[in-house]
Amino acid sequence: MWRIIIAGFLAVLAIAAVQTYWVVNSYSLAEKTFDEKVSIALRNVAEQVSQLKQVQLPSQKLITKVSQDYYVVNIKDAIDATDLEFYLQAELEKVALRTDFEYGIYDCSSDEMVYGNYVDFQDGSTSKRETILDRYDDYVYYFGVRFPDRKGYVLNNQWLPLLFTALLICAILFFLYSIYEILKQRKLSDLQKDFINNMTHEFKTPLSSIKVSSEVLMNDERIADNPRLKTYAGIIQDQTQHLSDQVERVLQIAGVRKGEVALTQDFFDVHDLIRNVTDQVRNSTSNVQTEIRLHLTASPSGIKADQHHLKNVLHNLLDNSIKYSRARPIIDIKTSRSNGHVNLSIADQGIGIAKNQISNITNKFYRVPTGDVHDTKGFGLGLHYVQNIIDAHGWKWDIESDLGKGTSITLKI
Repeated sequence: MWRIIIAGFLAVLAIAAVQTYWVVNSYSLAEKTFDEKVSIALRNVAEQVSQLKQVQLPSQKLITKVSQDYYVVNIKDAIDATDLEFYLQAELEKVALRTDFEYGIYDCSSDEMVYGNYVDFQDGSTSKRETILDRYDDYVYYFGVRFPDRKGYVLNNQWLPLLFTALLICAILFFLYSIYEILKQRKLSDLQKDFINNMTHEFKTPLSSIKVSSEVLMNDERIADNPRLKTYAGIIQDQTQHLSDQVERVLQIAGVRKGEVALTQDFFDVHDLIRNVTDQVRNSTSNVQTEIRLHLTASPSGIKADQHHLKNVLHNLLDNSIKYSRARPIIDIKTSRSNGHVNLSIADQGIGIAKNQISNITNKFYRVPTGDVHDTKGFGLGLHYVQNIIDAHGWKWDIESDLGKGTSITLKI
């Protein structure tokens, strides 16, 4: 459980790191693209001004980036503000840099930046601003251009990385919420398991007392001579045994989790175990009409497994075959050996299982729907237990069933 959570967190952190790296690089690339577009546009403006003024442009340091959003262009002659504004709008449009800008021209006589206008690219309007652009002392004749909305423009062109980042944040929040819910459900499951363990153990003591008492009654000569009392004593004994079996089954499931079954594997003869289990089933007073036919042909018949759990598996499978038979239960148990495996098959002639229900019968507490008729008792835990024991041993099993004809279950040991 914790390994899955830790692996999930590491995966999320890795994805977040990759996403962060991508977003940072994408933003850096967008800023670089912005600077390149500005440089191209300002160089073209400088060339047009030089042609207009018939002056030669400096071979070095034509454009200087003073700050993140402020650029100055070195021109060797005085500049007309109207011409400059026209050239700036035209060249920025050519490089698809549609963002507001403000410009100013340095006046060497007053040692100030003058003729500044703010150009709104959305409606094409211009306006005077009180803000004065910073001087750049290295040039004599130059103009400066500032892009006050530079950061907003770059971010607007980053909508796709930002969208994926938002989706990733949502996914991480959902993942954290899922982990919280899983841990909460696990805690509730542990509480439920502890409650079932305590409850069933509390049941076992009075049930043992009732069972012993019922056996004493059945062996009493006075009860044996009275048919009516003997019937009642038999009912008490049968129902006590039935309730004990159900409590034992709940305890089996409460103590078993997939991948957490502690096995004690010994080498024994599976045929001896089958005969022992079938004798117990035949001798049960509630199964006197059951016919169990053995076809034990596996040779050799020795296997290495947990004898206690395999015995419980056989009891569960036989109990299902008996419960889901319409009339007199007839069960065939067969063994054979092939490809190094012992195949143990239990087949009945009961009511069978619909094809679309077979995949669900090993789910915990699942009962095959029978409409409004509930004449078969149980918790839906037997086959769930069987599935866990088979998985713990690393075995395989097959279930074949025809509705109305019976079911055959084969364990490949």
